[in-house]
Amino acid sequence: MDKQETLDYLREQNIPFELTEHAPIFHMGEPSSTPFPYPGADAKNLFVRDKKHRDYYLITVRGEKRVDLKEFRREHGTRGLTFADADELEHFLGVEPGSVSPLGVLNDEERKVKVFLDADFWKAPHRAGVHPNENTATVWLDPDDLKQLIEAHGNEVEVTSL
Repeated sequence: MDKQETLDYLREQNIPFELTEHAPIFHMGEPSSTPFPYPGADAKNLFVRDKKHRDYYLITVRGEKRVDLKEFRREHGTRGLTFADADELEHFLGVEPGSVSPLGVLNDEERKVKVFLDADFWKAPHRAGVHPNENTATVWLDPDDLKQLIEAHGNEVEVTSL
């Protein structure tokens, strides 16, 4: 699903959301001239895989949080982790680098990607700001809706403190 298909799908599923259009944002910390309605509720996404290319994980954290992959590996019992490459992003999430989003999991036809959502999304303002599979917009939605949408697609989701 591209941006428009993702937005249409959210509407078809009756998932309420707000949309903020903006210049492309390729990584957290990049300044934006567009004010966000929920500062700090925007998501940072890490798409990683084990070194044998067997297991894929999307780690989505709130705001400027840092993720220690070694600690994540220990806490979640995974093999050694490394970042997935652009071909794997396209294959599993249907996105280009800079547009990684938990909504990309809707493109995972194999249901192979396990999603880890930061428990802090459930704190005030109870919103998650994610790209609609393109980095020129941010969709603000209830984290419960995001979790249910991914699970309904057939991918495993774990809410965890990161």
